[in-house]
Amino acid sequence: MSAEWPEVKLRDVLETIIDYRGKTPPKSKTGIPVLTAASVKDGRVLRDKVSYISKETYDLVTTRGLPQKGDVLITTEAPVGEVAPMPHDRIYHITRRIMALRGARNKIDSRFLLYVLLGRHCQCQLQRAYRGSTVPRVLKTDITGLNFKLPPLVEQEAIGRFLTSVDEKIHLNHQTNQTLEQIAQAIFRSWFVDFQPVKAKIASLQAGGSEEDALLAAMQAISGKDEPELTRLQAEQPEQYAELRATTELFPSAMQDSELGEIPEGWTYGSLSDVANFSNNRVSKDELTLETYISTENMLENRRGVCLDSSLPSSASVPSFEPGEILISNIRPYFKKIWLANISGGRSPDVLGFTPRHNGTNEYLFNLLYQDRFFEYMMLTSKGAKMPRGDKKAIMQFATAVPSIDLMKHFSGHVRSSYMLAISHNRESESLASLRDSLLPKLLSGELSVSIAKDQLTGVAEPAHV
Repeated sequence: MSAEWPEVKLRDVLETIIDYRGKTPPKSKTGIPVLTAASVKDGRVLRDKVSYISKETYDLVTTRGLPQKGDVLITTEAPVGEVAPMPHDRIYHITRRIMALRGARNKIDSRFLLYVLLGRHCQCQLQRAYRGSTVPRVLKTDITGLNFKLPPLVEQEAIGRFLTSVDEKIHLNHQTNQTLEQIAQAIFRSWFVDFQPVKAKIASLQAGGSEEDALLAAMQAISGKDEPELTRLQAEQPEQYAELRATTELFPSAMQDSELGEIPEGWTYGSLSDVANFSNNRVSKDELTLETYISTENMLENRRGVCLDSSLPSSASVPSFEPGEILISNIRPYFKKIWLANISGGRSPDVLGFTPRHNGTNEYLFNLLYQDRFFEYMMLTSKGAKMPRGDKKAIMQFATAVPSIDLMKHFSGHVRSSYMLAISHNRESESLASLRDSLLPKLLSGELSVSIAKDQLTGVAEPAHV
């Protein structure tokens, strides 16, 4: 099959190239989003890496053409060769070190072009073309000179659809996990930051309601259901209703003054040391693999967990961690690198390991440390200007309102299933990504057909629209 596919250069199948060669325009807080080299990573546009320019500035800048749906973005410098489809939800400006490539109609499918550029064959060609000793870069001619096998258009479309469906399933898992984490954080804020169940009880009592009325009001605040819906829940799902009632009974019906301001009655003004310890066990380097070693480098920013490390530690042993520990990078706390471990392994000394003081409260502790307020405190008390590190003694003095142990355990049990589901999604995504990466060069070379690739996918997951 592949022997019949002609080898082409990228410039032979392009309709146009859109790039920007002017000075970097001044940033704005809002306006037209700007895509830079930092915005493109691992086949996707990172929306949290997008900056803005004003509409007035955008109207003045000159770009050779306007990017549109179906274009493929590729970076030309620092880092080189990152690729992603052009987003089409709104107007974007692309700045220097990035180009948008538009394939010629009836010659190359846009999704196939995306995966060709992501493939090892083209990536290796780009690496060989690197220029510059300090900051690697490539020229436009290096990119347009890339060569690859070009199957018939119908085969391109089949390959593009298949690989896109795998990526969509991975992306769907990621989005679902984000939603699960947001829900857990929303519950945490409601219970332990805004004290909504307590305030609902207080409001009911102040309005002349009975203790039972106050309990019902708090049940509504926790569940988001009105009184008729709770009545229906009691009749149709009595066990779930009983659990909701038991949860509500753990909250007091009054507030008290503290150094943090008003907190629920019976809770104490305390510090992180009241609910957490630093873990201090160690593990031999010989027992670790790249999958079980966590360093600051492979912890992802903005609470996105961890990825595979690139090297093992040089020291004979490192601090260890167990499932349920909370790992936080102690370098540059403003990066907000945090992970609720689901495996055992070893960590860099610059990664702090937290364990709960009370068994069964791991998820409570994770959500407590997940807050912006904690990372802001870490940064405020950190030491060092260029490479700030959190002060371990100061970290344990982080002030917090400490609820009852039963309530901490109840919250952890309430959200634990969500975190278990997220772990399952992550494992499925890792298997899908590994299979995609192994199939990609075979599909692009013609060694493997799409139908056989689909068969290999069976048992890992069934992406939508394959």
